Amino acid sequence: MPSFFSRNSLMSHNPLLTLRDKITALDKQLLQLIAQRRELSTQVVNTKIKANIPVRDIERERLLVKTLIEEGNQFSLDELFVKRLYQIIIEDSVLLQQRILQQQLNQNAVKSAKIAFLGPKGSYSHSAMRRYAANHFDHIEESSCSSFKDIFESVDKGLVDYGVVPIENSSSGSINEVYDLLQKTNLHIIGEISLFIDHCILANNQASLAKIETVYSHPQPFQQCTNFIDKYPNWKIIYCDSTSSAMQTVVDLNQDNVAAIGNKDGGELYGLQVLEHNFANQKENITRFIILSREAIEVSQQISAKTTILMKTGQQAGALVDALLVLRNHNIVITKLESRPIHGNPWEEMFYVDLQGNIESVVMQQALKELSSITLFTKVLGCYPSDNVTQ
Repeated sequence: MPSFFSRNSLMSHNPLLTLRDKITALDKQLLQLIAQRRELSTQVVNTKIKANIPVRDIERERLLVKTLIEEGNQFSLDELFVKRLYQIIIEDSVLLQQRILQQQLNQNAVKSAKIAFLGPKGSYSHSAMRRYAANHFDHIEESSCSSFKDIFESVDKGLVDYGVVPIENSSSGSINEVYDLLQKTNLHIIGEISLFIDHCILANNQASLAKIETVYSHPQPFQQCTNFIDKYPNWKIIYCDSTSSAMQTVVDLNQDNVAAIGNKDGGELYGLQVLEHNFANQKENITRFIILSREAIEVSQQISAKTTILMKTGQQAGALVDALLVLRNHNIVITKLESRPIHGNPWEEMFYVDLQGNIESVVMQQALKELSSITLFTKVLGCYPSDNVTQ
């Protein structure tokens, strides 16, 4: 096409360009409207602070989504699409309001931070760290660690401000090493984030599933995807210390018969294409991460909070039941109960308990006081805003 042809001239001869420009213009308008909505959310939370109103109004959120689905039906918009879209928008609004509330409550809260995570950039831990940071800090410095122990030590020694570690997966269960490290640490849990795990087969641009002979990844993705992997008995499985190192190995080999299991974001970072995705044994494959800090935080009573405790009960019959009855008698909901052996003390266990509620509440304080009187050891690992935003 001659260079003197203007874009307008090209558009008159190519209706596709005209349509794409109209779509781009609409996308810009959507971004402006989202920004305006966020500004209104800021005004809303300031009003809630003055009136001491909780951030979440679950019933209103459900009613809003229901109304918007009905409105979308008039425009032939898919109900599931509208629901997912507004769950994301509502989540953004709630997290924004929580951040403003927490910053006002914790006046010394930093706006920039150095954060440690597991594995090279592109790992699931890296994605979780970036998502958490986006909702809490204006600027971050990333610090890659090769082990969970390194993350704990980096935070403890002040080499970084915070650490992000996975603690459980809906498919493969608890991360025992992290629980064991929590048993000995003085660090505090100050946050959590749940990340949807969409495992992908990642390979170079010349590869195809039919060509793949060797697959690299961390042991957990292999464990979570056995049904899919069993369909390819000829694949050679090689374990790596992280999904990121698996992707880097595929890049370094630069062969069309090798692939890695990792996440889409990491694949884009390493220049790999997605051959297949969302093939975990459980379709709702979610990993929960916790955020560690040297200092505890105060959580606003206007925010849904969790409190995680560590306790050791006696070995007499019914000791654990007695402790759990204390929580039930105070109407405190247990969202997680995990037991781990005490190293060096055969047959003895520590119990990790996640509770719905703020540690500063009268009910929680009374329950903890009673627990301390009937257990051999009780320690609060942290109180933090709940990540259970989407309903």
